[in-house]
Amino acid sequence: MSKKIGIVSLGCPKNLVDSEIMLGLLSNANYEIVNEKANADILIVNTCGFIESAQQESINTILEMAEEKKRRCEVLIVTGCMAERYKEKILEQIPEVDAVLGTGNYKEIADVINLAYKGERTVSYGKFEETDYLDERRIISSESHSVYLKISEGCDNRCTYCIIPYLRGKYRSRKIESLVKEAELLAQKGAKEIILVAQDTTRYGIDLYGKKMLTELIQKLSKISGVEWIRLLYCYPEEIDDLLIEEIASNPKVCKYMDIPVQHASDSILKLMGRRGNISEIHTVLTKLRERVKGIAIRTTMIVGFPGETEEDFEQLTAFAEQFKFDKLGVFTYSKEEGTPAAKMKNQVNKRIKQKRQKAVLELQNHISKDINFKRIGKVYKAIVDGIADDGIFYYGRTYAEAPEIDGMVYFTSSEPLTVGSFVDINILNAEEYDLIGEVIHEFAK
Repeated sequence: MSKKIGIVSLGCPKNLVDSEIMLGLLSNANYEIVNEKANADILIVNTCGFIESAQQESINTILEMAEEKKRRCEVLIVTGCMAERYKEKILEQIPEVDAVLGTGNYKEIADVINLAYKGERTVSYGKFEETDYLDERRIISSESHSVYLKISEGCDNRCTYCIIPYLRGKYRSRKIESLVKEAELLAQKGAKEIILVAQDTTRYGIDLYGKKMLTELIQKLSKISGVEWIRLLYCYPEEIDDLLIEEIASNPKVCKYMDIPVQHASDSILKLMGRRGNISEIHTVLTKLRERVKGIAIRTTMIVGFPGETEEDFEQLTAFAEQFKFDKLGVFTYSKEEGTPAAKMKNQVNKRIKQKRQKAVLELQNHISKDINFKRIGKVYKAIVDGIADDGIFYYGRTYAEAPEIDGMVYFTSSEPLTVGSFVDINILNAEEYDLIGEVIHEFAK
């Protein structure tokens, strides 16, 4: 009888893709995949190590799975960013862990499990050369109608606060042929929405083809039968060119939505962060997007409390957020990460001040978001059906303006039963800060 494997995937969508690839590799090796950890003979925790809060969640989850090992589980494996970062410490401090596998070593997952059953504790890490592991067959662990497509690995940006380049290596693009093939397979399995992810999607192709190739990739993906939406996440502002903007504006399959991490609005802080470009250039590209792409929804993230951030710097950030009125805005307090240049900087900001500033920006964005949503009342939007709410009355889903898991939802009623993964026309009846309420007025052909 085959051994049963369960996996807990933490962190970002890019990590989720890695988890799904490991599941595919293990399925090929004749392991049985199970959803309940209590039924698993082997448990894998695919960790996130980006910031302190993510590390703490990873540690807590590993300890929770260690308790499962005491009850039933036979083998416990830790993989991912925190495994790459703290490989020796994990084995030293958590004796229940049988193997630690870094971010470039996922193809070894079946081998380290075999070694664990032979009583050998394994540490494998530091393999940052290739992206061929991303070509392996995935087992989609979430709803198959909306899936992530990881177009590259690693990062060359070297932001001073970020540990990712040290944990994932240099930027490595996947070949267009490989991505199109994977997207075709995903579409055959029911994918209607393809979400492009990378540490920086807008740099796609520079290392492999000598020029940016995101626009060409989008054009090829758009030809795949069954794919109706293509969504872009992790787009850096300085790499958004006119070709990409025009493709978003003119291609009916591309969601009029961009996730663009601005991070700050003070030139002095942007420089300390190691970000390319200045706020004037950022403002120009954002304005150009709003002008050329009708109705575009723009999401961004900002960091408050970066070392050296003065009240004047913070006021520039809030003024920019108020002026531009982002459709979606995430706010993080700066996390001092060991091994990054920013961790050694002087003028570290007090935790209380960081939290106060975060709260102020979030309160500002609540009002902005509510105003934007209220302007959508009475309008009709195409939406994808993601599921049925717990009350059994409402369905929930998203329009082009909401990415899964990070943005709000649309809750809606229908006089007829709906199929998850189908598209419907929704008339918006009411709005809250982040969610919308509506009713179906027509279901698209499945």
